[in-house]
Amino acid sequence: MSESSWFNFENKSLDFPIYKKNPHIPKWGWIVLFIVMFIGLILSISTHISVSILSCVIVLVPLLYFLKWDYKAIFQKPSLKDVALAVALFVGYIAYALLMTTCLEQIGIVGGELIESETVSIMSLVPLAFSLMTEELFKFIPLMFFMRLVFKYSDNRKLSVILSVIITMLLFASIHAYTWKMLIFAIFIQGFGSIFELFGYIKTKNILVSYMTHIFTDFFIYMIIIMGL
Repeated sequence: MSESSWFNFENKSLDFPIYKKNPHIPKWGWIVLFIVMFIGLILSISTHISVSILSCVIVLVPLLYFLKWDYKAIFQKPSLKDVALAVALFVGYIAYALLMTTCLEQIGIVGGELIESETVSIMSLVPLAFSLMTEELFKFIPLMFFMRLVFKYSDNRKLSVILSVIITMLLFASIHAYTWKMLIFAIFIQGFGSIFELFGYIKTKNILVSYMTHIFTDFFIYMIIIMGL
């Protein structure tokens, strides 16, 4: 594959799995992955640690099965640069979310209370850690599915990434909305905002980087609530 097929910011020593049949996932395999993806998402809402762990396992195990148990295809040991990148992306997201929330509120678009303050405590951080991995897998599976679909018919890697990222952001936004007005808010905050996590994954091909970005963000928000700020 030529250099022009890669984005300049990418780590070119690693590539995305699946989209070039590396490995190949059959049609029935994608059906299984999408089913467990939504089951895991539903379970991840629970604040019970055992259910949160199950939500993660129920998605991760089938995914690793179709990856032929090659966990290094999606997970690598984070380097110090990876951690620094995750911190920078977390800061970037917080700045983006604050600015965008202010702009949306100026035109009367506000989101609902996605986190119930009374359910937040130090102990709730433990199940949250597993639930956030489930959410990252929820983004990864459709990202790879649409990359595979677009690449199959276009043979264009960059186009596959761009279109798949857009679809994944919109899909992620949809699970945070319960009304049309909330959907608009969610598209800009959770949807387009997830570009920070997706960038971390696309750059490194390591889900742990996007996961760290996500966990820094949500832990930060939870701590603000816990401290009553």
